[in-house]
Amino acid sequence: MASTFVNNLRLEEMTTGEQSGTWGTKTNTNLELVGEALGFGTEAITTNANTHATTVADATSDAGRAIYIIYTGTLDSACTITIGPDTLKRVHIIKNGTSGSQNILIKQGSGGGAAVTIPPGDTKVVSLDGGGSGAIVTDVFASLSTVDLKVQGDLTVGDDLTLSSDSAVVTFGADGDTTLTHTDGTGLTLNGTNKLTFGDAASFVHQSSDGVLTVDGEATIDLNASTAVLVSNDLKLNSDSAVVGFGADNDTTLTHTDGTGLTLNSTNKLTFGDVASFVHQSSDGVLTVAGEATIALSASTAVTVSNDITVAGRASGHVVDNTNSFTFDLATGNDFKTTSNTGSTITFSNPTAGQSGNIMLVNGGNHAIIGHASVAINADVLSAISVTGTYHLAYFVTAGSGDNTILVSATGALT
Repeated sequence: MASTFVNNLRLEEMTTGEQSGTWGTKTNTNLELVGEALGFGTEAITTNANTHATTVADATSDAGRAIYIIYTGTLDSACTITIGPDTLKRVHIIKNGTSGSQNILIKQGSGGGAAVTIPPGDTKVVSLDGGGSGAIVTDVFASLSTVDLKVQGDLTVGDDLTLSSDSAVVTFGADGDTTLTHTDGTGLTLNGTNKLTFGDAASFVHQSSDGVLTVDGEATIDLNASTAVLVSNDLKLNSDSAVVGFGADNDTTLTHTDGTGLTLNSTNKLTFGDVASFVHQSSDGVLTVAGEATIALSASTAVTVSNDITVAGRASGHVVDNTNSFTFDLATGNDFKTTSNTGSTITFSNPTAGQSGNIMLVNGGNHAIIGHASVAINADVLSAISVTGTYHLAYFVTAGSGDNTILVSATGALT
């Protein structure tokens, strides 16, 4: 019976009684081929070929027999490499050493069995199952489990990278000075005051001290949200002359003036409600306060005007209805109307020097009217207004308290 070459290294297997006188030579050749199988080989692919066959030769030196094969050549498209015979059951380390930035695909057999793709410059460990025409090639390290993995150079991950333990730590730097730590259910923590920097590292985010998160932009920090940017507590602009700009073209600004306050630029308005009511500097030296219908000034003590008041329309005061009372509270208003159905004393409470006003007095039936000690009023006037009728009284306060400090005069009966 003749020799056979059916083993996975294609070594010559001699039968008893065959190859007389050549056993030593053939055995030496087999040993050399075993050594070749433990080494590496280089095999060139025809330029721009899209298919290539690597067939391990019977009992003859062949690069395809090596456990580590480097494929070379220049490609302009992906190339499918078929390793034969299709009965080989082998493990190969294969590197795509071709130029042209093209993948190579490693398969076995003539059928549509699974193949392994090796990108340019990459190396993979593959297994051949020797399944004949439908043989399958498998990426041995497609799912690699290891306890500790040390990479001396760059590590490129083509898909997901998962750290599957709680409190996992990623350490950076020769001395491990920077770490990124997982906190279960919370997120990731950068240690100490280390920074997450961007660009040329002049822009960064970090915890500058306990409780203080610092976001530092080299020139500008741009916050962009489709709905709103929310600040849950105080917002401080910590520089003198800080400016807040409004609008796409920043046509409206609010500027800080150290020791003075805030300035709205140009003739822009601070508006209220439907913007028909507003305050603004309408021209140099002129402050305009515009109410759509009414301007109401309310103060618990006083509204003080430091210079002239010019009224373009009518000026009207608040009239207090003081029916059946001759005590006029000057803290509630300046103008009053009252009706007397009994004898009464004209009294003013809470007077302030300079106040003046008017009283419409209706004497309902010859009721005697006298004046409080603080009221200076002519006796004949008192007699006149003690008669049934309607009268107009005018008063002026000369002092906040004291006898005869409120001057009162009256007209004759109006009705």
